[in-house]
Amino acid sequence: MRIILILSLLLTSVNLLASEDKPRIAIIIDDIGYHKSDLKLIDLPFALTFAVLPHTPYGNRAARHAFQLQRDVMLHMPMQASNGKAPGPGALTGDMSKQQVQQTLQLALADIPYAIGINNHMGSFYTEQEEPMAWTMEYLSKRHLFFVDSLTTAHSKAGKYARQFGVTNLSRQVFLDNEQTEAAMSKQLDTLLRIARKRKTAIAIAHPYPETYKFLYKYLPKLQQQGIALVGITELLPQNHDVVAAGFTAPAVSAPQE
Repeated sequence: MRIILILSLLLTSVNLLASEDKPRIAIIIDDIGYHKSDLKLIDLPFALTFAVLPHTPYGNRAARHAFQLQRDVMLHMPMQASNGKAPGPGALTGDMSKQQVQQTLQLALADIPYAIGINNHMGSFYTEQEEPMAWTMEYLSKRHLFFVDSLTTAHSKAGKYARQFGVTNLSRQVFLDNEQTEAAMSKQLDTLLRIARKRKTAIAIAHPYPETYKFLYKYLPKLQQQGIALVGITELLPQNHDVVAAGFTAPAVSAPQE
């Protein structure tokens, strides 16, 4: 019996090591919250990560549902774009004061308390700004949250201020579904897997389009055969990053004075 137990432990250790040696990818599904059909995407039996927009009709419900299914949940924080397009309710803009920036983040996290990190929705203008990004990272540091830069601009200041305030910062490598055809998404997935094999990890961003749902349902089961592990975003964080949902940390700023 003892020999069988030892062999079982050895096989378990070998399997764990083999899993760790596999290239790992995380796929973040942005823009969750506007449609009830988003819940169907969350029900897919894969380790996807869901970035939820605050102050949307189904945002809180979708985040809770994902949390209950033990999926990683992020706050998809609206930020000012360069093209003037409205980023949605509760957005961060470059003309805000430090108190306004941090209060806006606080309200968004109160709406999505299951978030363990944030990424930017739009933000091609906002993420280029020095002071606003410094204030953002200062606040994330206080709430023990990480940041994934969607890289909607090549001039993002996220990395600079994440380092300054000790915030864990990751970056997107691939947009999976800018073109919602199977051929285009397949090509983007191939690019993601090529990056993962080279770097050992890679991050893609996708969206809750019906075409994306069909694509993921068809292609994600094939990853294991290709020697790739699909993991939640938490699996790509440094070991020294303590994962804490926003609902378990105290608000870091007070409400603005009238």
